[in-house]
Amino acid sequence: MPDFYAVIGNPIHHSKSPVIHKQFAQETQQDMQYEAILAPLDGFEVAVRAFQQRGGKGMNVTLPFKLEAYAISTCLTERANAAQAVNTLKFNGSHDILGDNTDGAGLVRDIEMNQQVVIVGKSILLMGAGGAARGAILPLLELKPRILAIANRTKEKAQVLQRQFSSHGNILSGHYQDFSGESFDIVINATSASLHDELPSLPEGIFSKESLAYDMMYGKELTPFLRFAQRQGASQLVDGIGMLVEQAAESFFLWRGIRPETKKVIEILKNNRH
Repeated sequence: MPDFYAVIGNPIHHSKSPVIHKQFAQETQQDMQYEAILAPLDGFEVAVRAFQQRGGKGMNVTLPFKLEAYAISTCLTERANAAQAVNTLKFNGSHDILGDNTDGAGLVRDIEMNQQVVIVGKSILLMGAGGAARGAILPLLELKPRILAIANRTKEKAQVLQRQFSSHGNILSGHYQDFSGESFDIVINATSASLHDELPSLPEGIFSKESLAYDMMYGKELTPFLRFAQRQGASQLVDGIGMLVEQAAESFFLWRGIRPETKKVIEILKNNRH
């Protein structure tokens, strides 16, 4: 019998996770099956327990359930604890649930391994103060950037994150306009603005020609953020497909103890955007 895994969310039809993990399983010759589960908005834990009861070994968790996944985990990794959100569950026995957050690890692996951009000593602007941003902060700080600035529409939310992570590195926080006149080596969009075809109120001049503009979201075309970065002269424009595949690889490693190759899967997804 193969081992069973799944991605759970609402909606879920758009998820690329089944394609990604099927490729990983074939590549590493793992006997496993991976499915997508649509959970009712008020029925996340029931759906997780049902999957666990029928022998499921682990799950990926997508919107809007990452906070609920954090709440039902009986044990948390350091990065999940820091993010206060969980995107990967590993079932140990009938009751124990290990909660992890692989989003930030996927982000930094894509930046450093696939984009060949070194983070150490760099200045980073992180846009947003929600769950996506929160999951990225500790993995970014562990790679010792010169500074990490958190910009958010609501300054107080950015300040909360600054206080929470201040012992891990050099952090600033503020409104977007507070960083007017400064340019950054790496600018990361961790807001959901691109999902709504919108652009956060970024000041002009934050990109240099050498800047990496990174949007955690992705689509058929450049996102509004990446179009803005392009107009501002940023040389490297990257969307979230690499991060998506790398965070999946991190989950796969947690479950199976094998780290799959990601480049082929990234190319498959890039060639099949929709």
